[in-house]
Amino acid sequence: MNQIAFLLLAALTVIGALTVVLRRNPVHSALALVATLFLLSVMFVALDAQLVAVLQIIVYAGAIVVLFLFVIMLLNLQTETRALAGSSLVATAAAGTFTLAVLVVSALHRATSGGTTPSVPAGFGDTVSLADKLFREYLLPFELTSILLLVAVVGAVALAQKKR
Repeated sequence: MNQIAFLLLAALTVIGALTVVLRRNPVHSALALVATLFLLSVMFVALDAQLVAVLQIIVYAGAIVVLFLFVIMLLNLQTETRALAGSSLVATAAAGTFTLAVLVVSALHRATSGGTTPSVPAGFGDTVSLADKLFREYLLPFELTSILLLVAVVGAVALAQKKR
């Protein structure tokens, strides 16, 4: 993937992620999350990891966002009204944003000034290597995440029930 295409995809992904955070309507935020996850999937295709790209779309853009939308509809969330933050909070957020931007720019500068790009390890994005990592090294976090999602759905159902 050439650098211009990557920068364009990265900019679109950041815009999509900002849209997720800045939208007041939760359904619009969920749809912006789908767009962001799709753009990440395009980056995986450019890295020649087609399996990871397809899993990104099926698992995250499909199942997880559908779960989010189910909880949003179950809770009957409306457009959120937000109070304006104080000047100290805005100044702190601006300082944090500036610091993060400096760190990202310096990391990109260090990464591009090396001259050589690291080689992709053998089996990168392959089904066997992904299954080996997922079910050997990351089995506990994988199962804990599924339990966390189950608890979140049960909690949303419990919150949505009307008091008798």
